Amino acid sequence: MNPTSHAVRLGLSRGWAEFKHSLTNPQDIGFTIVTTAAFVVVLYFQRDAKVPGTDLSLAAATLPGVLGIGMAFNGLVGAVGALAVEREDGTLLRAKALPQGMVGYLVGRIVSLSLGAAISLVIVLVAGLFLVPGLAGAGLGGWLTVAWVAVLGLVATLPWGAVIGSLVNSPQASTGLSMLFFGALASVSGIFYPIAALATWLQVVAQAFPLYWLGLGMRAALLPDAAAAAEIGGSWRPLETLAVLLAWSVAGLVLAPPILRRMARRESGSLMTARRERALQRIG
Repeated sequence: MNPTSHAVRLGLSRGWAEFKHSLTNPQDIGFTIVTTAAFVVVLYFQRDAKVPGTDLSLAAATLPGVLGIGMAFNGLVGAVGALAVEREDGTLLRAKALPQGMVGYLVGRIVSLSLGAAISLVIVLVAGLFLVPGLAGAGLGGWLTVAWVAVLGLVATLPWGAVIGSLVNSPQASTGLSMLFFGALASVSGIFYPIAALATWLQVVAQAFPLYWLGLGMRAALLPDAAAAAEIGGSWRPLETLAVLLAWSVAGLVLAPPILRRMARRESGSLMTARRERALQRIG
């Protein structure tokens, strides 16, 4: 059997097992519930408000951004945090000892984090059916668009989260770096609003990253066609959304495994122990 194919199969099994385990872990499930509940609360307080000058519910305008940023956050920051922890507990050391172990590790991490993100997405959408007027009328095309944008959005961000996590040596530094990067990206991405009002150069920067296209894809799925007038070019640009998210996905899946392998080659039991001792000294 081809080693890469075998590693992918093992990664799929591992990801499913880790996801099931997370459902029984109070800390993991608690974090998902709290963060998802926060989004639902925002929609609740916006349910009766209108976007100024339109008949569009403010909750309806906010919901696509909530879905998009949830996918990106779980993909990017979730992968960074998971890699940092598993670098410290020896998981990566064990993975690198297997043929194509980094491929299997990356696939497993994508599967487990994606399934966790899917739970959050479903909860928010179910709440939206009660809080957002007209959401139930999105139609089959709208729901299919939500599905493929969510899937591609996760695959476009998860491998890059692993790459960022591999560049730093401590969980604290990796979390800080990922949050800083994510916050900067979100601030110019137009995830909650069309970016046509921003400076032209900021629009170009935003469109180079997947977060903008996640928001645009979700708005295309859930908002009325008339809302596209506020977007760049007055269009939802579905083909461009598909192309950009697909490009980031392919690039991440191609580049992340060798970067992880290079990082893992530098890892050893003595280095891991030394990092733990330094961490304990700082705490002490």
